[in-house]
Amino acid sequence: MTLQGKVALITGGGRGIGAGIAMALARAGADIAIAEVDRVASAAQQYRDATVSGYQAARALVGQIEALGRRARAISADVTSWPHVETMVQTTVRELGTIDVLVCNAGVVSIAPVHALSEEAWDLTMAVNVKGVFLCCKAALPVLKQRPESCIINVASVAGKKGAPGMAHYCASKFAVVGFTNSLALEVARYGIRVNAICPGILRTQMWEYLADTLKQPDESKEDSWERYVRTLIPLARPQTPEDIGQLAVYLATAPNVTGQAINVDGGMEMH
Repeated sequence: MTLQGKVALITGGGRGIGAGIAMALARAGADIAIAEVDRVASAAQQYRDATVSGYQAARALVGQIEALGRRARAISADVTSWPHVETMVQTTVRELGTIDVLVCNAGVVSIAPVHALSEEAWDLTMAVNVKGVFLCCKAALPVLKQRPESCIINVASVAGKKGAPGMAHYCASKFAVVGFTNSLALEVARYGIRVNAICPGILRTQMWEYLADTLKQPDESKEDSWERYVRTLIPLARPQTPEDIGQLAVYLATAPNVTGQAINVDGGMEMH
């Protein structure tokens, strides 16, 4: 599976799952644009601070990608802003030549029961996780239509297939990504563009570090909580990694007859 001569644009690609996808696509031969932000609209997300330093992380990752012999760029872009997203696409095309693979990965998470969920947390979750996917796809489609065998990969979640207490807003956003992916795949099939979603399971990224603090039992350490979740929720009894997600991204970027799918990478947590 080779992506030699292709260009991939990844939102939220500075760390965690996004970085795993970026490195996997680069190793498969693609040049990489990473879109990130150093600040978000509010602290109602996993970093618990509006300052997230994502763009700085993206700049550091660029060096690792260039060490593989690939071209790479870090782009400061807020996926909830249409002007930012338009500029992100234009910058990628200007500096790397085109876009063959769009990966919509930027996302936020928080946890609260519905009765205590703030409007701010709901709005931020929907803005980043859903509106951000829509805007990025809309902006990139004119470029993708010019590229044979181009594709879109949206990062959803197993939470996009099954509800979870305290995460109604997050689950709603990821269900929306799956539905959007299915529908867009049907719309753009006539152009030869494929659209799929990846549904990760449990990864020890910054999102999990936030959830562990909230979900751990009174007598548990964060490490104990992590081990309990892996042991009880994952049939294969091992966590997923950003590299696992990257492997599926490479497959989806090179699979000419796969579209409209939402594929789990979760060790058997959800089997549908």
